[in-house]
Amino acid sequence: MPRGPRLDLPGALHHVMVRGLNRQLIFQDNRDREDFLARLDTACMATGLQVFAWALLPNHAHLLVCTGARPLARAMRSLLTGYAGSFNRRHRRVGHLFQNRYKSVLVEEEPYLLELVRYIHLNPLRVGLVENLTALDCYPWSGHSALMGRLGRPWQAVAHVLGQYGDRVGEARRRYRAFVATGTAQGRRPEFQGGGLVRSVGGWQAALSLRRGREAWAADERILGSSEFVERIQHDVSAQEPALPRSRALVALTTLIRKAAATWGIASAELLSGGRRRPVAHARAAVSHLAVLQLGLPIALVARHLSVAHTTVRLGVLQGATLLDRQGLAPEALLPSGRKYPS
Repeated sequence: MPRGPRLDLPGALHHVMVRGLNRQLIFQDNRDREDFLARLDTACMATGLQVFAWALLPNHAHLLVCTGARPLARAMRSLLTGYAGSFNRRHRRVGHLFQNRYKSVLVEEEPYLLELVRYIHLNPLRVGLVENLTALDCYPWSGHSALMGRLGRPWQAVAHVLGQYGDRVGEARRRYRAFVATGTAQGRRPEFQGGGLVRSVGGWQAALSLRRGREAWAADERILGSSEFVERIQHDVSAQEPALPRSRALVALTTLIRKAAATWGIASAELLSGGRRRPVAHARAAVSHLAVLQLGLPIALVARHLSVAHTTVRLGVLQGATLLDRQGLAPEALLPSGRKYPS
């Protein structure tokens, strides 16, 4: 049965799988891998995509990402089209590089976020590219090494993942590694390839037995999560509003900056000057978070407006939600009215 149209929402978590045509190599050397990651960095800056986990294997790649206001398809089109063209030119080949379209499964964050981070990062060990977990700690082509603090990947949402294990980085990192270690013997996990409740309850046979009972259960091959999550996503996708055009998003950014400055008791001019006072930094983080994830503006553009480096806006995207919570604010409090914003 063919898969239906892609499902996507602002703030949705996706497990993305990309495979080479006829299982051929999509990475022949480290230059290819670096090129892919550089393009992933660019896609994150342009669309607000957040990367929680990733692994590059010889003939396929896994990504665990969270979308901003711009759809996943835009980021993936930029990433894969650009990479395929570069790969073909470097290796003097023609034709398609990837097998059909990439596969994306929309994932329920609880309980799957940490399970998928572990599963994806263990891929190099699972297929024999590294010998053991110690070697994986330093392996450059998986996000595990960044979570372990061995390699810097500014575009990877390291703080978000480690924050699930504790507030202190060192202790969080130890807990994360211990969790990864417990998964080394698990092998391949086909249930992480999607299927809504169908796979969550133990496979197709289990789902069929449930359907013969008194209760009806929702399932969708494009979603990994509980029956209730599947139903909610299907409803939210059908009701979602289109992304703001760039011109309207820029007008909304002006309103956002003004309201954020008032909330933190500073002048708009100071917020736009790149100042380092704590209220300015907090207001800037909130603006960065909402401008990228709710308005769909590129990180580079927001950085120019706020007179700060790209890395400052990236950090704000990750920290902004916490700062808004401390103020007891929903997105609607700082953004222009008349539009629904995801919480």
